[in-house]
Amino acid sequence: MLIPHDTRIALNTVVDLVNTAPEGEQGDGLADIAALYDFVRSHDVSGVGELNQRDLKAVQGVRTQFAEIFAAPDGRTAAALVNELVAAAGTTPQLTDHDGYDWHVHYFAPGASVADHLAADCGMALAFIVVAGEQERLRRCEAPDCGRAFVDLSRNRSRRYCDSRTCGNRLHVAAYRARRKEAAG
Repeated sequence: MLIPHDTRIALNTVVDLVNTAPEGEQGDGLADIAALYDFVRSHDVSGVGELNQRDLKAVQGVRTQFAEIFAAPDGRTAAALVNELVAAAGTTPQLTDHDGYDWHVHYFAPGASVADHLAADCGMALAFIVVAGEQERLRRCEAPDCGRAFVDLSRNRSRRYCDSRTCGNRLHVAAYRARRKEAAG
């Protein structure tokens, strides 16, 4: 599956945004405006000015909508959710070449809020996945104590864990130890 650079960046951003949601013992990764500034800065979200409490609440709302797309049972449901999200953001596609990147498309209107920026660009990246018939690539980690979102970009769609070095390895080691214990006992 060939994914353009800007779409890959948007997919990484949406995954990281969804994974800021509080789950289990994990607190909210976007609990305050300082965390939102950190998120925007670490993901190079362009054109963001002064942020306030309204921006924080709007981004948390967009995050919830993205999580619903990851949980969608099929492509038709995911498409409807993406359409709703992108339409509400007031998308205005435009070509741009900034910060050393070749031509790519921004879907947010000039001067858009950070929530609309994320909804438009990341929503269109998810639309790309749905249009390609690859909605099943939007997954949650299968480790029992994890559940983090990820996009499975493996060739054969076989990725099961958000990170094979942590969740995947931890489960494989636990299974190995259980087999050794059973064999010894």
